[in-house]
Amino acid sequence: MKKTIFSLIVLSILSSCVSSKKYNELDDKYIKMRSENVELKEQLDSLSNKQLKCKSERSRLQIQYDNLQSKYNTLDKLFKAKENTYDKLKSSYEALSKSSSQTLAYEAKKNQELLDQLNKKQQELSKERAALDQQIQKIKHLEDLIAQKDAKLNNLKGSLSRALNKFKNQGLKVTEKDGKIYISMENKLLFDSGSWNVKQNGRDAIKTIANILSINPDVEIMIEGHTDNVPYHGKTAIQDNWDLSVKRATSVVRQLMNNKHIDPKRLVPAGRSKYLPVADNSTPQGRAKNRRIEVILTPRLDEIMNLLNN
Repeated sequence: MKKTIFSLIVLSILSSCVSSKKYNELDDKYIKMRSENVELKEQLDSLSNKQLKCKSERSRLQIQYDNLQSKYNTLDKLFKAKENTYDKLKSSYEALSKSSSQTLAYEAKKNQELLDQLNKKQQELSKERAALDQQIQKIKHLEDLIAQKDAKLNNLKGSLSRALNKFKNQGLKVTEKDGKIYISMENKLLFDSGSWNVKQNGRDAIKTIANILSINPDVEIMIEGHTDNVPYHGKTAIQDNWDLSVKRATSVVRQLMNNKHIDPKRLVPAGRSKYLPVADNSTPQGRAKNRRIEVILTPRLDEIMNLLNN
C-alpha cells in the first residue's frame, strides 16, 4: 500500500514537472535501454565463454601434442629397429642366395614377406609423421596468435597508463585481470552527486581514452556504471541506482563516440547498480570508491576461435 501511495506521489510530481508525452518518451527509452542492457550482457557472457573455451582448447591441444610427440618417438625407435632388421635380413638374403635353390626360394619368400611388412610400417610411420607435423604447426600458430594478443594487450595497457597518468590522483587507475584491461574512474572525476552529466575533467580523460582506443580496433569496449548502496532520490525520471548506473554508462559511451574513428559496434554500456562494490559501503571513503565507471577492454578472439573450429 505504501509503495502504491509513493508511486502516486511520484507520478503526481512527474506530471507537474514533465509533460505526459515527455514522460512516456523517457519511459519507452528506459525500457529499450534495459532490453539492450540484457542483450549486451548476454553477448559479454558469450564472449567470456568463448575465451574460456579458447583456453581449454589450448590445454587440450597441448596434451594432444605431447601424446603425439611421445607416439612419434616410439614410432621412430620402431623405425630404426626395423631398419636394423632390414639390414640383417638383407645380409641374410645375400648369404642364402649362395645356398641351395630350394632353401633360397623359401628364405627369399620369407624375407620378402618381412620386407613387405617393413614397407607397410614405413608408410604408416610417414603418415603419422605428417599428421604430427600438422598438429605441431597448428599448435605453434595458436601459440603465436595468443602471444600476439598478449603483447598487444600489454602495449595497450602501457599506452593507457602513460596517457592517463595525470588523472591518477583524481580517482583513475588502469589494471589488467583475466586477460582484460580495466580502466576504473571514480565519480569525483566524472559526475556530480546524483548527476549523469560528465564534468570537464572527465571529458578530458575519456577523450584521451578514445584517442588510444581509436588506433586499437581489435578490442571490444564494455562501459559499466557502478553506484554505492545509498538509494537514489533525485527528482527526475530516474527511479533507482540501476537507472543511474545505466545512465552514467551511456553518458560515457556518448563521450567516446565523439571520436569518429571508434566503431559504435564496439561499445557496450551496462549498469551494475550497487551490486559489485570494491570497498566497504559503511564508510564515506568506501562509498566514494564504489561510485565509479569501469571501461573494460577485451581482445577479440575471432582469429583464434576460427583456428580452433577449423
